[in-house]
Amino acid sequence: MNQEKIGKFIAKCRKDKKMTQSELAEKLGVTDKSIGNWENGRNMPDLSLFKPLCDVLGITINDLLSGEKISKDKYQERFEENIVNTIDYSTKRINKYSNVIGLLLVIFGLFISMSAIMIFPSESSWGSIYSVFGVVLFVIGISKLTNKMKMWKRLLLILLIFLGTLGILFFTDYINVKRNNVAPMFRETSMYLGGDEELLYYDTPFYDVIKCGDKFNIVKNKKYTHEELFEYCSNNK
Repeated sequence: MNQEKIGKFIAKCRKDKKMTQSELAEKLGVTDKSIGNWENGRNMPDLSLFKPLCDVLGITINDLLSGEKISKDKYQERFEENIVNTIDYSTKRINKYSNVIGLLLVIFGLFISMSAIMIFPSESSWGSIYSVFGVVLFVIGISKLTNKMKMWKRLLLILLIFLGTLGILFFTDYINVKRNNVAPMFRETSMYLGGDEELLYYDTPFYDVIKCGDKFNIVKNKKYTHEELFEYCSNNK
């Protein structure tokens, strides 16, 4: 599909109808700039505007896509060729917008995840919620960027990226607990038990944390009884 040729043809037909760009734009409900972009070959009219544009200019859609008036003997041949070109053009536009949206989702998802970790205190559950939400946006963005891959490869890649990203978040959270002596952000449950040591218990998917006084202690992931928790704090003052 030769956009430059089509643009010149639109301009010629408009001038033959003795219309300005503004008058054509008003009839189609678009801006003067849009008409200028079409006629300069910078882009094509939206598919929904093909018929209204052709009606105003007194041409057929086949003429428009060919960039010239088509004789009757070549009409069918050019019609079939233009259908293929239109499908190809539409596919490329869809892929282009899909890639742009995918890239924006990747960037926005990473931004949300990183911001959630930095902004929300570890005691707040909102940090983990927004982080996971950011990961979901990130993975959706990757999905759009890889839509040309074979389905099974694409699904495998998305699954690996999703699990890998979650793994990075969990590992970062673990390091944060260990080095900075804070509560884990990604936890399934938390329980306040009180006592002289102000005992708090956090259950995460891969490890547990027991807070005795001001100290956050990483322990093995299992179901602890209240007695075991108080005993642990007594032995680790």
